[in-house]
Amino acid sequence: MSKVIVIGSGFSSLSAACYLQQAGHQVTLLEKNNYFGGRAQQLKKDGFTFDMGPTFYWMPDVFESFFNDFGKNVSDYYQIEKLNPAYEVYFGEQDSICLADNFEAIVQTFEATEPGAGAKLRKFIKNAEDNYDLAIKDLVYQPGENPLEIVTMDTMKKLPLFFGTIAGMVRKSIKHPKLQKILEFPVLFLGAKPTTTPSFYNFMNYADFCLGTWHPKGGMYSVAQGMAQLAREQGVEMLTDQEVTGFEWSGSQITAVNTKDVQYQADLVVSGADYHHTESLLPKSYRKYSESYWDKKTFAPSALLFYIGLDKKLVNLNHHTLFFDTDFDEHAATIYDTPDWPEKPLFYASFPSMTDDSVAPDGKEACIFLMPIAPGLKDTEEMRERYFDIIMERLERLSGQEVRSSIVFKQSYCVNDFVEDYHSYKGNAYGLANTLLQTHFLRPKLKSKKVKNLYFTGQLTVPGPGVPPSLISGKIVSELITKHETH
Repeated sequence: MSKVIVIGSGFSSLSAACYLQQAGHQVTLLEKNNYFGGRAQQLKKDGFTFDMGPTFYWMPDVFESFFNDFGKNVSDYYQIEKLNPAYEVYFGEQDSICLADNFEAIVQTFEATEPGAGAKLRKFIKNAEDNYDLAIKDLVYQPGENPLEIVTMDTMKKLPLFFGTIAGMVRKSIKHPKLQKILEFPVLFLGAKPTTTPSFYNFMNYADFCLGTWHPKGGMYSVAQGMAQLAREQGVEMLTDQEVTGFEWSGSQITAVNTKDVQYQADLVVSGADYHHTESLLPKSYRKYSESYWDKKTFAPSALLFYIGLDKKLVNLNHHTLFFDTDFDEHAATIYDTPDWPEKPLFYASFPSMTDDSVAPDGKEACIFLMPIAPGLKDTEEMRERYFDIIMERLERLSGQEVRSSIVFKQSYCVNDFVEDYHSYKGNAYGLANTLLQTHFLRPKLKSKKVKNLYFTGQLTVPGPGVPPSLISGKIVSELITKHETH
């Protein structure tokens, strides 16, 4: 039985800890903060409850598969509800489209917006379903050690889809700009823009339109807490307030993990903490990736977030509401091309109290606003306030209601906080973007090339950013450890 130290308690770390304990290892999980869940942090204030991290629950099959691997079901740990509508998209004042909770209704919405688009959508989603089956059943569970892992008869047939883009694929089928925006939206979960994301990733559209959008009661924090509970049941030792400060060595092998006050003996180490930060704790000769390597990578966005409590209920909005009333390409250019604060930002809002009465007092509304921005921007209180005013003005104008006078609670979160809480590289919120040159074996490796017993998991390695991929990443690294450590 090996002593395994898992660093961090985000979704990938919790997943890895569960699988490694199940495989017979003695696992201790070390978390720097005072809660388990990593970016799935929770804020409670004045009777309101907010998810400070992810708010979308997509790909429910991946969550169910995770718990099934331990003889459990999702419902043993938290309750989920399918949202109808799944989300709403605003394009202008009193100009929005709601996406229903079933594919046939979505087809009708497309047809009503652009005659002929319904049939084209069916063909598009059939292709997306084929890609989803191939991705989920095979590709995303590969460890990315070499390109031959993904070379099969099925993937060779899909090869052209890795050289086209989502934007090109969408615009070939659908001509109405509103529908194009809706189809391009899901790739934002991959941390990249539609013009650089391989068209194979249209499997996210299948996840969106056919598997649906769900809400876990209590928020995404309840999912992390369910996974932490499962880890305890498996026998994982779970410790908070244990920030890792360095390692003890024997040659090129880690023998112990140090925190401020305690030293933990280790046969194996798995870091679900920020990859760049973890390597910064190693002697330079043991680091696989240089500063210039990280600097040249295309990172997923950071975010400016606001958590707001209102003393009234809102109208003309839905649980998940996207504000796409400005130019997407202009905003995207400020994230990926010439990093800067956007002039006319797109933003996303979540109003979980419209679905879940446990997250706000009666008659009140819990509101979360997210504006994607480039990692590494200068983050000041003045800049946060400027964009808060922009978001509030747009929200009020587009939804036709007054909001600001009803605010009873407000808190912001941005680049500086991502760095402080998670040691996030440049304060990124979602990890490393899934572009063509950052897919599969071209991503940072799960197994260190220079430290014999060090492994990585999470959004900077395979399969990529997002909560479902993080669960999968934990499983992949545990299987990779079994492969390498038993030979």
